[in-house]
Amino acid sequence: MITIGLRDARAHFGRFIMSIIAIALGVSFVVGSFCFREMMNNQVDQMMASNSDADVYVRGNKEQKDSAASNFGDSSDSNSSSSSDSASTESQHYNRIDIALVDAINGVKGVAMAEAVYEVNGLVLVGKDDNAVSTTGGMTVGMGLTKGTWRSATLTQGRWAKARDEITLHTFAAESAGLKVGDTTKIVYPDGPADVHVVGIFSTVSSQAGAIIIGLNPDTAKEYFQQQSGQVGTARYLTVYGSAAGGQPLTVTQQQALADGINAALPSDAHAVAVTGQSVRDDNAASTKKALGFVQPLILIFAIIALFVGSFIITNTFSMIVRESMRGYALLRSIGASPIQVFVTVAAQAILLGLVGSGIGIGLGWIMVRGIVVLMDRLGTPLTGAVNPSISDMLVGLIVGVLVTFIGAALPARRAAIAPPIQAMNETVNPEKPVWPRGIAGTVMIFLGSAAWFLCWRIAWADNSGVTVSPWSWFNDGIKTLGTGWPLGIGAGLVVIGVIVLAPALVNSTSAVLGWIPSHVFTVTGRLATRNLSRSKRRTANTAAALFVGVAIVSCLGVVASSAKASVAGIVDSGLKSDFSAMSVSSGQIPDDAIAAIKKTQGVGTVSQSRMLMGVTYGSGDDATAAMTFAEQPSLFTKVFAPVTNSGDANKALRNGELVVGLQVAKDNGWKVGDTVKVNGRQVVVDEEATAKAQADYQAQVKAKVEGLTAEAQRLLASGDISGAQAKSAEAQQAAESAKNVDPSTLVKTKTKTTHVSMKIGAIIENSIYRSMVLINDDAAEKIANQYTMFTIMLFINAKHGTDLNGLKARLIKAVKPYYVVNVQDRDEFKSTMSSMVDQILLVLYALLALSIVIAIFGIVNTLALSVSERTKEIGLLRAIGTSRAQVRGMLGVEAAIIAVFGTILGMIVGIAAGVVIRAVYESNGLSALSIPWNQLGVFLILAILVGLVASVSPASRALKQPVLDAVASE
Repeated sequence: MITIGLRDARAHFGRFIMSIIAIALGVSFVVGSFCFREMMNNQVDQMMASNSDADVYVRGNKEQKDSAASNFGDSSDSNSSSSSDSASTESQHYNRIDIALVDAINGVKGVAMAEAVYEVNGLVLVGKDDNAVSTTGGMTVGMGLTKGTWRSATLTQGRWAKARDEITLHTFAAESAGLKVGDTTKIVYPDGPADVHVVGIFSTVSSQAGAIIIGLNPDTAKEYFQQQSGQVGTARYLTVYGSAAGGQPLTVTQQQALADGINAALPSDAHAVAVTGQSVRDDNAASTKKALGFVQPLILIFAIIALFVGSFIITNTFSMIVRESMRGYALLRSIGASPIQVFVTVAAQAILLGLVGSGIGIGLGWIMVRGIVVLMDRLGTPLTGAVNPSISDMLVGLIVGVLVTFIGAALPARRAAIAPPIQAMNETVNPEKPVWPRGIAGTVMIFLGSAAWFLCWRIAWADNSGVTVSPWSWFNDGIKTLGTGWPLGIGAGLVVIGVIVLAPALVNSTSAVLGWIPSHVFTVTGRLATRNLSRSKRRTANTAAALFVGVAIVSCLGVVASSAKASVAGIVDSGLKSDFSAMSVSSGQIPDDAIAAIKKTQGVGTVSQSRMLMGVTYGSGDDATAAMTFAEQPSLFTKVFAPVTNSGDANKALRNGELVVGLQVAKDNGWKVGDTVKVNGRQVVVDEEATAKAQADYQAQVKAKVEGLTAEAQRLLASGDISGAQAKSAEAQQAAESAKNVDPSTLVKTKTKTTHVSMKIGAIIENSIYRSMVLINDDAAEKIANQYTMFTIMLFINAKHGTDLNGLKARLIKAVKPYYVVNVQDRDEFKSTMSSMVDQILLVLYALLALSIVIAIFGIVNTLALSVSERTKEIGLLRAIGTSRAQVRGMLGVEAAIIAVFGTILGMIVGIAAGVVIRAVYESNGLSALSIPWNQLGVFLILAILVGLVASVSPASRALKQPVLDAVASE
């Protein structure tokens, strides 16, 4: 029976082509997702091995922090591994350690070098073309580098930077900027731009995935690190390289031995611990991989969609082949074959089809990931991780492809197996079953799905309005833990499946409606096409369903995207009062000099700064919660943004130094106007005691050194070595002079002081942009934070009365040009920027979802091709009685167009409904306006007609190739 099945598969191989393509595309996404995950994991491992290559790290002791309290001081860490550590989702904090420990560590046996490597984030490198260098990969970061600082970095040209105005560039940074050794350019530091000379170029063992790395003079890096972090004389990590392997990386055992030796040498009050480099690399790699873990599920979602859509094609293909082969199966049954054996005959074809399609899909998946690597490289994010599919990847793809194909063929195979042999011999065998039971079942599922959507909306509405979902407390408690996600997803699943189940019952009425125009314009072909579709309701519905899924998702995303853009435009149009806005395109911090330049620009009336406070929490102890907190000028609500007040007077509250709380924050914490809240912040201040100790220790070290040199000089003089004595005396004098010229800032120690201020809630506002924020004025902010823990991220600029706005904009752009990172926008440009962000996010989703639509097109082609084969005699008779070739083509074209429009309309209806529900549910998150992109949906409808017409070309050509007499005589 298996042999018979394989022979049938070979005989019908041409009809399996579209099914093979559908399987291959779906499997390619499955395999591609696993390959991509492995590639990213390998990339992370390579980068960690290169960027965190120290043998031992000395860091502070671990402290468990409340998750609401963010660690403001750790945005700029003290070594190259720290940036990855910040990706950790665990709420962990390591106290800062004194960099003076470097001296003690360097004295430990087996230590080749120990130092603090300072890292400065948020820099901007200016390229040869005088434009800021940016890539789609990582950030631009400066590191204090010198010989031996970073083992994985190799100087290929020039030398390391030794002065403030010198830099050494990573090879990728140099290529991206078009710079070479000897060139002069600019770096935009957090406090403004500076001219620098390129004195060297270095390479690293692994790709940096698009990051721009700049080697700075260590003293310069230290200065800016201290400015950013507010930490003077401390670091989070000290890097240690061992000498046991002759300059090569130590083994894990050697790392542990060195770490043990360092721990034994550390002072008891150091509050530090030495850990192996491998443990740091493992932790950082795990947290980074976890942060990137969303990519694979995202790709797998599209793989599931592709395979789901492809399964309709497979089912249709096997349904027609089984129908054509029914007499053969009946003959097998009549000579003794059991139903199971007939089932195996069809299943063997499905398995063979799945193997072929999966094999092609594995190759396509590998090509897809290779293509992503090439594309990312061209976009400025080179990736060097392995991309070849593993044996397990190929097995997963193979199993998925075969399983989906088998499931798609199972129903037709069952139909072939259970059909009575005598009936199967007849032409009237397997008449199409009534579709009304499916109509009832589908309607019930759609009703239940709609009820779930209504419940989802009710939960969101109740949450926003502060009322209960229902009169029953037990129901409300259960719903509260359920949230909106599950009802939304369950409702979508029920509605989609319900429409697919219901679709056959809609074919008659839909064909009549959609075929009305073709029937009147093309009297013969239009009516024939409409009747043909109604004869095979299930097949028509299944083909349309393949297109329905893709269009539904795209339509839903279109509604959400359009609503998001309309909401942003509405916020700007109705709320924003300022003429211009300015923001940084790099780290988010606007340099102080740029702010001063804007304020001095002719025609500027007022400039309102929006400053973010880092690490602010509200409440006490374990009950403390975090919220984004901004310091604003008292003129915010009169000059910049009109408040939508829920309760209280926002303008008065801000001017009086009271809290202005977003509605969502107030609800989450149960706050109301008049409540007093404890506000906790942090300030970085000078640690007088630690500074005095550091100064005393330094003076004692200098004194001991001078006394030792003086004693040595006296000993040499007593022995008659006058020249030696003079040299030692000069050395002692030089040490004393150097001590006088030491930079006092190097001996200053800082500490983080926690602030606690009780503040009254003066107003609660509903503006979408402020719903999750807390606003305070500048005077109150100074009591909570200082310049190290808050920075300007946004400026709102108002022109003087009567000033020409176009002229002022040109002057503002000119004023900020020297700072490269500041972008000035008028109101329309601000709206456009917000809209383009939405479009960029959706662009990739649209591209991937187009795959399901492409598969659906293959499904229409496949259905028509098989239908033509099934109706060979019928088409032959039509041609024999005078139907022209054009009329046959027209009949098939109308059939395909109606199927495509049927699926598209169903998809648009469901997609729009889902988009409307999502918009309503997330109204409080900024989707305040509903906008349905009718123009875009109209384009979908026109494309559906074109798709149908194009899909009919090949089947029609095949139908017309066969001579009329042969077609009439066919069985």
